[in-house]
Amino acid sequence: MSDRDLPRGTADYPDLAIVHFDGACQGPPERRIAGYGFVVHGLGAPHSDGGLALAPGSPEATNNVAEYFAAIAALEWLRDRGHRGAVIALGDSELVIRQMNGEYKVRSPKLAPYHEKLRTLSRGFAVVHYRHVPRAENEQADALSKQAVQRELRRLAVTRGARRPPDGPD
Repeated sequence: MSDRDLPRGTADYPDLAIVHFDGACQGPPERRIAGYGFVVHGLGAPHSDGGLALAPGSPEATNNVAEYFAAIAALEWLRDRGHRGAVIALGDSELVIRQMNGEYKVRSPKLAPYHEKLRTLSRGFAVVHYRHVPRAENEQADALSKQAVQRELRRLAVTRGARRPPDGPD
């Protein structure tokens, strides 16, 4: 592809992946559901994925754990497809972004293993830049994480014979 084939305002960086990631957590503490979502741009056609970050009701389920899980899932997806180039990871979790950039220490014992796993995964790429974006710029990943949570809440409601799943954020 030559430069003149590209629409103005875009560029083709074959070795750059742009990742949007997000996590969501809902429900009462004993039945909390954590979901994740991510969208990858670059490296060909966009790819998106989402699902449960942890088993339903896990005591580890928090928004921050779900956010870390989303970033981990995205980098694992890239790694499994052989990408080793640059990654720009965009998330709306200020905590995760600042911890990954070394601005905040990881004090939570729940988050420490996720932080370490993400740091280890990051070393497998030429460079990974973590950047905070407003929630409005992370809508697709946000929607995927919330859809995963809602699917599981509906499934649990049906298996328990309830009429509707519990609602509201944690």
